Amino acid sequence: MVTPQKIEERLVALSKDVDEAQTFLESAEKEYHEAKTEYELGMAKARMALSGAGKLRVQDVQDAALIQNAEAYIRVNNAEATVKAARGNATRIRTQVDIARSVGTSVRSSLEL
Repeated sequence: MVTPQKIEERLVALSKDVDEAQTFLESAEKEYHEAKTEYELGMAKARMALSGAGKLRVQDVQDAALIQNAEAYIRVNNAEATVKAARGNATRIRTQVDIARSVGTSVRSSLEL
């Protein structure tokens, strides 16, 4: 049976989950922005270096710059995936909090009858 005490315990546990999720999200966001900055700077340097290499199409310069920065590109994409997962987890926990609050309200109403 669901009791107000059980709901309260669940909300306290979810509060800790929210804190942990937020800390992880902050870390993931920082990693993403560091990786993105590294990648964009590397791409700019590579494009500048390739611009003096003769007559290359814009796409050729872009492709060569991307190849030179492949590791940074992979790191950016992995960091972005981590951020998206962390945001999804934070949303999931917030939803659980809302559900627990609703259940708690329902339980209290039932007990008053």
